Amino acid sequence: MADLRAAGATGATARVTRSRDDRFARLLIITGAAILAVVAMAALAAPLLSSWGATEIDPAATLAAPGGAHPLGTDTNGMDVWSRVLYAARLDLGIAVAAVALAVLVGTLLGLVAGYLGGWLDDVLMRVVDIFQAFPTFILALAVAALLGNGTVNLIITIAAVNAPAYARLVRAEVRTQRELPFVDAAVTSGASTVGVLWRHLLPNSLTPVRVIAPLNCGWAMLTLAGLSFLGLGVSIPEAEWGAMISLGAADVVGGRWWTSVPPGLALFVSVLGFSLLGEGLQERANAKRR
Repeated sequence: MADLRAAGATGATARVTRSRDDRFARLLIITGAAILAVVAMAALAAPLLSSWGATEIDPAATLAAPGGAHPLGTDTNGMDVWSRVLYAARLDLGIAVAAVALAVLVGTLLGLVAGYLGGWLDDVLMRVVDIFQAFPTFILALAVAALLGNGTVNLIITIAAVNAPAYARLVRAEVRTQRELPFVDAAVTSGASTVGVLWRHLLPNSLTPVRVIAPLNCGWAMLTLAGLSFLGLGVSIPEAEWGAMISLGAADVVGGRWWTSVPPGLALFVSVLGFSLLGEGLQERANAKRR
């Protein structure tokens, strides 16, 4: 009887812990999603929230302090900082999400094929992945960006190229585990083709870790884009991008003109925070389900 009571108490404690963890995970997900929704809506509503264009110059106001017609002042070229911060959100969010989506697509396909077929193809693909992952990610991004050159498409390819190997290895590990389970043997026995097994059975069961990591990688992609633009290998002025704006205004901070670089820096921080909270929430929820 004592053992039964102890087991019941342990089960009740576990349920309470799972419930608390699940509430915490939901809080993180909701907070992160709300932050990203605000940033995205502000980006879409940029023409309504500002009377200045992203590259429009006010000849009478160069490095003007915040106030009046320019709520966040102007930069060294006379462009409205508030307007540029809003329009830059479109570019930063768009490139980050597109790059991670491309990385997920390529990495998942490689991981599926390598994990299911195995053999020499698996060995070759994993050695290529090892080569990519042997370099620090940002250093690799610098090299690829220098090779491909500037441009939105090239930046998407650059960020995707340094992210795809991680997804390939992750999906490969999941597929190698899943392919040994009875449902895969049943599908093969029933006459399903290799493509059918991969698409209908292995892919849906291998994407859980990918869904958790992708939001975190979106934040990393935004930081990578900003870093490349700061160093002159990403988006160039006059196009509105947070990293480029920070780079342009870095020297102004010394002279007390903080408004040229602090607002884009804060916008970048808030956006990355949103992706981080969303990713952490998904991770907590996945852990709670496993427990």
